[in-house]
Amino acid sequence: MLRRLYNWLLNLAGTKHAEKALAAVSFAEASFFPIPPDIMLIPMVLARPERAWRTAAICSIASVVGGFLGYAIGYYAGPLGVWILGLFGHPNGLKEFHDWFEKYGVFLIFAKGLTPIPYKLVTISAGLAQFSLMWFFIASAITRSLRFFLVAGLVKKFGPEITELMEKRFYLVGTIVVVLIVVGILAVKLLPH
Repeated sequence: MLRRLYNWLLNLAGTKHAEKALAAVSFAEASFFPIPPDIMLIPMVLARPERAWRTAAICSIASVVGGFLGYAIGYYAGPLGVWILGLFGHPNGLKEFHDWFEKYGVFLIFAKGLTPIPYKLVTISAGLAQFSLMWFFIASAITRSLRFFLVAGLVKKFGPEITELMEKRFYLVGTIVVVLIVVGILAVKLLPH
């Protein structure tokens, strides 16, 4: 089923409704949808590189707005949020993510928002942990924009070659980004004030 949905989204990226569909997918992925918007973003930028920044902006804005739905699910509908976290492999997500937010706060959003880890895990758990909505918004806007503009920029500059490399090395790049963020967190915590 997921494969059919994936193929359908890939085909949708080439239609006249692509931008609206990209916005819908970006919005939904931030709270419950299983497929990331990159599936549409990459072919759309390949097809119309002159619109790369517009496409990345649509993706970023819709993702951040969708993040508020994920936050609301966690905040107002805790059992539903815990159930969704369980679906994505975190059956003990409430305690796990609450501890992470307690320990790392906004840095958790930065780390998870830039990587291929499903963003809905961050949005729902931020609501469950009753994390500051203002900091949630700021971190989400920065990380989602960085991620989608970086993908769009790389695809625009290097074309199909970079997409193959990105698909092969996506987890490696994501891991490097997370390691850099963790090093930054440790540096801030360990430096004398």
